[in-house]
Amino acid sequence: MKIHKRINGVRRSVMRNLTKNIGKSNEEAGNGTAKAIKKILITRPNHRLGNLLLLTPLVQEVIATFPDSEIDLFVKGGVTPVIYKNYSNINKIIQLPKKPFKDLFKYLKGWAVIKTKNYDLVINANYGSSSGRLSTLFARSQYKMFGDLDENLSLSHPDYQHIAKNSIYNLRQYLTQMGIPVRTNEIPSLDLRLDQEELKTGKEKLYDLVKNDKKTICLFTNATGDKCYSEDWWTGFYGKLAQAFPDYNIIELLPVENISKLNFSIPSFYSTDVREMGAFIAASAVFIAADNGVMHLASASGTPTIGLFSVTNEKEYTPYSKKSFSVNTNAIDHDGITDLIRKSLNNPES
Repeated sequence: MKIHKRINGVRRSVMRNLTKNIGKSNEEAGNGTAKAIKKILITRPNHRLGNLLLLTPLVQEVIATFPDSEIDLFVKGGVTPVIYKNYSNINKIIQLPKKPFKDLFKYLKGWAVIKTKNYDLVINANYGSSSGRLSTLFARSQYKMFGDLDENLSLSHPDYQHIAKNSIYNLRQYLTQMGIPVRTNEIPSLDLRLDQEELKTGKEKLYDLVKNDKKTICLFTNATGDKCYSEDWWTGFYGKLAQAFPDYNIIELLPVENISKLNFSIPSFYSTDVREMGAFIAASAVFIAADNGVMHLASASGTPTIGLFSVTNEKEYTPYSKKSFSVNTNAIDHDGITDLIRKSLNNPES
């Protein structure tokens, strides 16, 4: 596993160096009207749940700016149609296979699609993605935003470093330079756009598990690699939570591997359906997890989310919807985290 991670790290570094000078956003020839922008390609060739959920704020921003547009998404893997099920402006989802060399024909076909279609605007959603830069260059469009990091924007927006936000600040600047009016609203939150039937079913499944009407704290104890906390850590943290919140249910959402860092000692819910998981989380009062895709799923479900960080950059990945926040567990212990949760739950304005 470590060798595999090292190889992937070298590969990504090489690709970034090869593609860092590709393209320059070409806003100078803008005609000053949003009406000319109808067909839009947003490129984020990544298969991870978290990264595809982190794309939802940009998609919302594009729809709000160009409400009559048709949006194609250039992505990897099969989860994207599930995430964007209720986004009516999505026209086509071009899905590259997760492992290109296992399905080379489908991989090449995906790239061919963006070359044969004419777009009015192409947006690279992640500045660090070499595939994103290449696909932006490869696609056919008069206007292309490559999404380079902008030091001036970073100085004027303290949250510019966040993966879900900098592409929106870049887009607003790009469109302004084209002469197109832009939104000045708060950056959109992640949004799975769960419908009423899904939310109703989520509440029913939660009730079936706890058999009471008390509020529920939902834990997700799994994560990848160094982001994963030990059984001892979770056992100690659960003890503090149970002591601090005796009037709450405390349950666990299980990962796809169906494992538990709490050894299945508390009520648990298992599903491999992303939207079912999201609706179940939405019925909870608060969700707590290490930095991972399911943490972002909780944010996208609208539930106050506490992200536990120890190795990754909080500024890039912190959950930021209402009452959500991140905690650096290198600096704050179990008692400190519990105090922060209590303050958040007791403060209706946060």
